[in-house]
Amino acid sequence: MSPSTAEGERLVEDEGDVYNDVDSCKTRIMPFVDVQSRLGISVDRWLLVQSGPQPNKRAARCHAFEKEWIECAHGIGQTRAKKECQLEFEDFYECMHRQKTHERLYAIRKQRDKMVKEGTYTPPPCHSGKSDQSP
Repeated sequence: MSPSTAEGERLVEDEGDVYNDVDSCKTRIMPFVDVQSRLGISVDRWLLVQSGPQPNKRAARCHAFEKEWIECAHGIGQTRAKKECQLEFEDFYECMHRQKTHERLYAIRKQRDKMVKEGTYTPPPCHSGKSDQSP
């Protein structure tokens, strides 16, 4: 007796091999072999999800943000998660790429350069390129 897997589909065992018998067509079922876990190595898993085990047992920089986003999106589906978990995703994205931070620093630098050009701001001596005068 061969076990059923789905409607009109059953597994057939022939000489030790397992086949999928659908509409009298034999296709061999290849088992998924996770070589990395069998050998006890983790080459790329830490890149896939930051919340997973990391090298040297250190949490990733954005671990907390990714965890909040995954917890929010878990079980509600991709369509709802895009709308309902937008804030969590934006926090995670900002932590990863620092886009808003770089934009803010660029605006501050432009404002400082403008003020230096106008003469309303003088940079401290340590930022002017002169040697330190303190002992």
